[in-house]
Amino acid sequence: MTSVRQVQVTFDCAEPERVGRFWCAVLGYVAPRPPGRNGAFACVDPTGVGPRLYFQRVPEGKVVKNRVHLDVRAGTGLVGAQRLAVLEAECARLVELGASCVRVLVADGYNESCIVMRDVEGNEFCLD
Repeated sequence: MTSVRQVQVTFDCAEPERVGRFWCAVLGYVAPRPPGRNGAFACVDPTGVGPRLYFQRVPEGKVVKNRVHLDVRAGTGLVGAQRLAVLEAECARLVELGASCVRVLVADGYNESCIVMRDVEGNEFCLD
């Protein structure tokens, strides 16, 4: 039987500390130590539940849509107008942190509402 492995989510970016501090503020994560060599930065869930996030400097910029993205679960268990109001409030908070709102996808009878956003370096993520 295969044992469960821990995962780390790694971000390629131009400014690891800036992007890492943004995600710490979004998720309530903490930086366990100062930035590493070459400007690398890591942060962790202080409860130990979520995966470690690691931010590494790369020379090339982002050019296409992410193939993998984070879903920030701000509206879990909520539906309709109540869910959309919570998502929009969280969107406003994240915009103040430097994120940008790409589009609001309103519930369509099959899928619940979610908001597509970009972090401080343009990486897509969803509020759902």
